[in-house]
Parts: sequence; structure tokens; C-alpha cells
Amino acid sequence: MTPEDVVVRNLLNEQDSPFELAEDARRGLTSTPKAMPPKYLYDALGSRLFDRITRLPEYYQTRTERGILERVAPLIVDRIRPTVLIEFGSGSAYKTRVLLGEMRRAGRLEGYGMLDVSEAASRAAAAELIRDYPGLHIECVVTDFEHDQPLPYAGHRRLLAFLGSTVGNFDAGAARDFLRDVGTRMQPEDAFLIGFDMVKDVDTLLRAYDDAEGVTAAFNRNLLTVMNRELDANFDLDAFEHAVRYDEREARIEMHLVSREAQTVRLGALDLEVSFAAGESIRTELSHKYTRRSVEALFEDAGLALDMWETDPESQFALGLARRR
Repeated sequence: MTPEDVVVRNLLNEQDSPFELAEDARRGLTSTPKAMPPKYLYDALGSRLFDRITRLPEYYQTRTERGILERVAPLIVDRIRPTVLIEFGSGSAYKTRVLLGEMRRAGRLEGYGMLDVSEAASRAAAAELIRDYPGLHIECVVTDFEHDQPLPYAGHRRLLAFLGSTVGNFDAGAARDFLRDVGTRMQPEDAFLIGFDMVKDVDTLLRAYDDAEGVTAAFNRNLLTVMNRELDANFDLDAFEHAVRYDEREARIEMHLVSREAQTVRLGALDLEVSFAAGESIRTELSHKYTRRSVEALFEDAGLALDMWETDPESQFALGLARRR
């Protein structure tokens, strides 16, 4: 990997308080109920743990989405004719290779833009991609999706991708606002490919977020490690239990860290003490599930229009291709 191959811009390190963790922790841990944004799960260790999660037998999302991608990537590349792929939440770029490979086979691959919260994960993925795709130019933007930033490779034909149903981590209003904000930065010829986890039987959903090996539990508890390290907190990881719930009315999975006993935690950097009752939890992640109708409504609210819709044979997962209205 040479300096000409990869450009890294860390927008988080340019801020006075990366991630605004202190502000989010003060607000989230003093609210009722307690909650923290899921972005803080993805430090270097959290990113590695999540990569393991995507390969677990219970976690159907990754392999199902990849299967759909392998089937429809030629159709998408032929329809959009992109020269650049830009991905939100790129992580290890495991599924991204399907799109990159098809763009290269079509003789159109020029650049890849990675937007992710983890610089370490972005650099590692970029090093592997440069090795496997000689001549590929990569721009890594280390950023938080809640803050607008110009999309890389302006002036190129771009395919934007937000895979893994990560959009489901936003609540309904935040998802609409995020998609609307991206839509305003899209060029007329751009298209936006988004993964959606579909509504299905509850047991399948619960197993996907509470695997037998305990990897998801370790991933969830890593939030406490992040706060211990960054905010001089004294969370005891063994004093919190990983828990998963399904809210049928909202069609969403919720991940929680549940206090096993009454306890008080101190966050030294905030000069804050937080009390927990036995059984009280911190909600750490939402994962909304969708139907085609709910996706179309989401796109309409965001000023986008559904251009292509593809699912697997069991309708467990879907890919929606959106254009600006």
C-alpha cells in the first residue's frame, strides 16, 4: 500500500471530543430509560468482534445479503454504470468485494470510498483491497454518520452502499433524516444500495443477536470497556448481562446491558455517579426490521424512490436500490 493508493481523512480526530462520547454518556446514562448510541460499540476491538459475529451460524444477515449481491451485482452495475463505489460503515469490506469485483469485470472500477467510525478497521480493509485490486484508489473517511460530510469522488458516477441493514440501527426519524441528508448530496446519476433485514419469526431474530458462542455478548459489553477507558469509568463487565428483546409493535430488536444487582458506577472524567437498580438496563442498540411497504414509505419520506428491490427466496433480507426523486 503506497500513499498514492490510499487517502485517510480522520474527521473524528479533528473534533475536540471524538464521537462526543462524554456528552452522549452524560445524557444517556442519566435519562430514563438509560440508553447509549450503538456507534460506541465499534472501537478496534468492537469492530473485530462484529466481524466474527457476521460469520456465526446464527447470524443469517451477512451470508444472505451476500447471496443476493452475488446474484444481482451484474444487474446493478449494468443499470448504474458506476466507476466508484462509496460505502457507509464499510468495516472489513467483506461483502463489498462482490460489487468491486463486478465493477472490475465490467472495466469500470476506478475508486472506492470508505466511510466508517474505525480508522483501524478502515486501514486494515484498505490494505487487503489494494493487494487484491491493484491500481484501485481508496479514500477512507473516518466519520460519524450523524454529521454531514461531502461524499468522496464528486464528478464520478457513484454507487453508494449501506449494507448489513445498518440503517435499522437508527430510529424511524433518524433513518429518514440520514437518508434525506445523503440524498441531498447525491448527484443525479448516483444510486444508493441499502440492505434491509426483513420482519420474520421472533426466534430467528433473537438467536441472531444472542449467539451460543457468546460473541455478541462480548461485543455488547465492549461498550463498558470503551467508557472505562475513555471516561475513566469503573464499570464491572461481569456485573452486567447481555440481553435481547423484540418489540413487536415497533418491529425492532433491542440489545441491552442489564445490571445484575443494585450498584453505583463512577465516570471520573464526567465527575458523575450513575446508580443502577437490579434489573435496570442500558439500551445499546436498536435493529429495526422492515417490509417492502415500510421501506417504500421510508424512501418517500426521505425524498428517494425505490428503483430496484431484490430478496432471497425466503424473504429474510432485501436490497433496495434508491434514486433521488
